[in-house]
Parts: sequence; structure tokens; C-alpha cells
Amino acid sequence: MKANRAQIERALKAPDSEIRFVLLHGPDEAGSRALVKVLGAAMGADAEKIELGGAELKTDPARLADEAASISLFGGARYIVVEASGDEVVAAVEALIEAPTAGNPVAVVAGALKPSSKLLKLAIADRSALAFASYAPEGRDADRLVAEMGRQEGLGIRPDVARRIADSSGGNRALIAQELAKFALFVDAAPDRPQEVDHDVVDAVGAASEGGDLSRLVDSVSGGDAAMLQAELLRLKSEGIEGIPLIRAVLRRMTLLAKLRAEVERGNSVGAVMAAQGKSIFWKEKDAVAAQLSRWRSDLIAKGVARLLEAERQVKVSGGLGPLAVDEELFAICRQAARLR
Repeated sequence: MKANRAQIERALKAPDSEIRFVLLHGPDEAGSRALVKVLGAAMGADAEKIELGGAELKTDPARLADEAASISLFGGARYIVVEASGDEVVAAVEALIEAPTAGNPVAVVAGALKPSSKLLKLAIADRSALAFASYAPEGRDADRLVAEMGRQEGLGIRPDVARRIADSSGGNRALIAQELAKFALFVDAAPDRPQEVDHDVVDAVGAASEGGDLSRLVDSVSGGDAAMLQAELLRLKSEGIEGIPLIRAVLRRMTLLAKLRAEVERGNSVGAVMAAQGKSIFWKEKDAVAAQLSRWRSDLIAKGVARLLEAERQVKVSGGLGPLAVDEELFAICRQAARLR
């Protein structure tokens, strides 16, 4: 069955024996992994966690059902997490559903799945399964996520600062967490001694100050500057940043442009639309966003978003092109942006 966020969180916090497995999918893989942690917390610190890969379940489909029915060696709680790239685990999941008993909760993390995915269709159709799609937080959702994660570190973060942190991290929860931990150390914050984070702190120790900023990459893609894109890809790769974080960063910009462009195509001027955003767009990025907004049409933005999502799928498919697929799609979108100049 398809679940909403409240339903999936309830199911993970209080696992029900009637639910054989939960499918956590969608483009925000970090969001899916955060939900796995909810299950782990519910099972307890002493619970035994069994991790299985899609490849091993493809060759031994019966193992998942066996693990789900097995008792922990020490008699405690037990749960299973499956890392899947797609439909290679369908036979294993079918065996799990058909098994006479399965006492241990099972979470399958599968990344972005197409609507035609057999695994996704199975999870939605079967009453003993729950499927939930995680998407990268956008707009105010991203602001709230950063603020909430910041509070856990003892940080107070204004909405405009939260938006800047979310944008520089490409909406990636893992990168956001790294940034916030760094800010907390810099300002000596902790839950019992909260401190404020402002733009000066971000300027001092944020990703941009270390050369890890993704804003130049985003502007090179959506602004049509192939030379700068090439340089940024080489720089970021040398720092170990490639693949999905790059997709997420550009996807956030394209999603923002889609929202703003809809206002322009309803008859509002670019200037009026940008002015209405107030501090929700970091002031250093406003000129670039305005220039891109004046060029990109809604239909082309939609095509760009589709290409990015397909590139993310290719990164996660076993035997796919991986990060090379990301670079190719970024250059394709960059070329389209150049034609709009």
C-alpha cells in the first residue's frame, strides 16, 4: 500500500507483524535512510541489524524470508535492511510475502524507482507492504528541515540562513548534517548551550569557504557556461564530490525556476516575481536566478528536471553509467541553457 509520511513513521516506530516489508524509495535517498534510523531506534540500541544486498538476494531469493523468520542468536530484537537498486529483489520479496511466518521487520531501500518498477507495483498492491517515496526537501520544507536539524545541534537558524545552507548542500541531508556539525563546533553550540548561526558564520566556515560550494556548478549548468562547468566538475571530483549531490543541487535550482517561471508566464514581470521572494533567495544568488528566470521556459525546465531524475536513476542502477551519466546530463542541460542566451 502507498503510505504518507505519518503512516510510514507510525509503521517504523511501532512495527506491525502484519506488515511484511516497507519499501523506502524516491530521489531523496538520505531521507529514506533517515527513516531506516527511525526503525532502528524503535527496535532499540541492542537490536541485531541484518544488512542484505540486492545482488545476494537475486542469487538466493529465499534468504530474505529466512532472515525475517529467524530468531536472534542472543534472543533479542532483530530487523533487516535491504539495499536494492531495483527489481532484482522482487523474487525475494515475493517469497517473504508468501512465507508462513516473518516476525522481524524488513525495510527495503531502493532509491528512485520508475512507475513501471515491478518492486514498486508489488509494494503498492500488497496489503502486507507499505511504500513511501522520499523527495529532496524544497522551499520552506528545506528551511524547516535545516532549522530542525540545527536545533538538535544546539543551533538557532533564521529562515534566510537556513535556505542558504540547504541550497549550498543541494538539499542533501547528509551534507546538511555535516555543515551543521561544523557550525556547532565553530560557535561552541550544544543542545544545553544554544547559539545562533548567521551569514557571517556561514561565510567563515561554510562549504563555500572551503571550495566545496556547489553554487558555481549550479550557475554554470543553468546559466549555460560549459567552460565553468568543466572546471567545477574537475574541482569537485578532486574533493570527492560527484554524482547524486550534484544532481540534487541543480535539481533544486531547476525546481525553483519552475515555480518562479509559472508566475512569469501568468503575466508577472521577472522583477516583480524576484522582489516577492524577499530573503528566501540568498542575495548573492538573486542576479543569477533573475537572469536564468528570464530565459528558461516552463517546458524546457520540465525536460531538465526529467533528465536529472533519469541521471539519478542511472547512478543507482547496477551496471549503469554511474557518475558519468550525471556529468553527461549536466552538460546537456548546460548546452540548452547556452542556446537560450
